[in-house]
Amino acid sequence: MANAPSRYADFESLREQAVALRREGLSRRRIRDRLRVHNNDLLNRLLEGEPPPEWTKRANAKDDLRAKARELRLQGMTYDRIQVELGCSKSSISLWVRDLPKPERKRTREQASEIARRGWEPVMRRREAERIRTKKAAEAEIGTLTPRELFLAGVNLYRAEGTKDKTYERRETVSFVNSDPGMIEVYLAWLRLLGVEAERLRFYVHIHESADIPAAEQYWADLTGAAPSAFGKTTVKKHSPKTNRNNTGANYRGCLVVRVLQSADLYRRIEGWWYGIVGAAKQADQKNRT
Repeated sequence: MANAPSRYADFESLREQAVALRREGLSRRRIRDRLRVHNNDLLNRLLEGEPPPEWTKRANAKDDLRAKARELRLQGMTYDRIQVELGCSKSSISLWVRDLPKPERKRTREQASEIARRGWEPVMRRREAERIRTKKAAEAEIGTLTPRELFLAGVNLYRAEGTKDKTYERRETVSFVNSDPGMIEVYLAWLRLLGVEAERLRFYVHIHESADIPAAEQYWADLTGAAPSAFGKTTVKKHSPKTNRNNTGANYRGCLVVRVLQSADLYRRIEGWWYGIVGAAKQADQKNRT
């Protein structure tokens, strides 16, 4: 105690005061402030052996939650249900009840999945309705297309989905393939805008062997309005049993290839139009940056 402040010199007298205050029911903080003892080690020595007053012995809330969690687990509740009942985390529940036996499953996995599915159905219906409203609103924003707008849309469409010429393999042929009927309709409208005669068009269906091939051929014929003589032989793709395909069912109609005969000059013009769009976009972007 040689280095302690002078007011702490009489340790026994200070201890008597601290013990008396403790027995009056004061907290450690109030004793510290009353005696101006701001050294925790010294305060611990002054109160050594002196039990805290009863009012400071508060019950541990987690002990109650733990007991309730164990009781609910013994009743057969799952972690999810216990969490709903008590409002605590599943990680805490797991720690509290991990020594208890798991409750017997009262439902099969199929039954549980069916219950969950029924619970999600109203949510999914609301989401689907919102999805449809958003798409319809966006569709209405387009309105009518001017010839120039259709022209630019067609150039972009072909650049994305049409056959391209390569320096290592010359293919200056206008050929477009897609499975989306909307894409095919826009592309054909674009070709008509460009003045491509129907006689110069040839159509080919590419489809997996597991599909309804005659129905698909009829579907594309109806969509294009082309004569049977404009359709070439259908290409049937072998279906590997190891391949997990999602494009199946009644709505699967394969892809339609649309080729333009004698189209080398048209192909070169399409490439030129595309690079014209690229250059114009750069100029417009430069103006936006300044």
